[in-house]
Amino acid sequence: QVQLVESGGGEVQAGGSLRLSCAPSGDIFNIISMRWYRQAPGKQRDLVAAITSKGSTNYADSVKGRFTISRDNAKNTVYLQLNSLKPEDTAVYYCTVLTPSYQYWGQGTQVTVSS
Repeated sequence: QVQLVESGGGEVQAGGSLRLSCAPSGDIFNIISMRWYRQAPGKQRDLVAAITSKGSTNYADSVKGRFTISRDNAKNTVYLQLNSLKPEDTAVYYCTVLTPSYQYWGQGTQVTVSS
């Protein structure tokens, strides 16, 4: 029943910024972590950033210092701020929410960075 709805993707020039949002369509309980993945054409889906229910964060080396993951626990919403974007960041970005019993996935949102 509950789905994750992603928004904020688009096309920007190198050096630009985007802010991705991931909001559930209904209540999700007992969240363990919220994560962002990305998948470029012909590539494996890789973890970009994660945040736990306690607020601890983790980032892929390729995005450290440029991307920031944050959350709004009252809304069960997770965000990804993408700064200093590079063409290599071009990919479909997916949000996922982990609970003890289920893993929810968003539909993906396209981020395209042009030179």
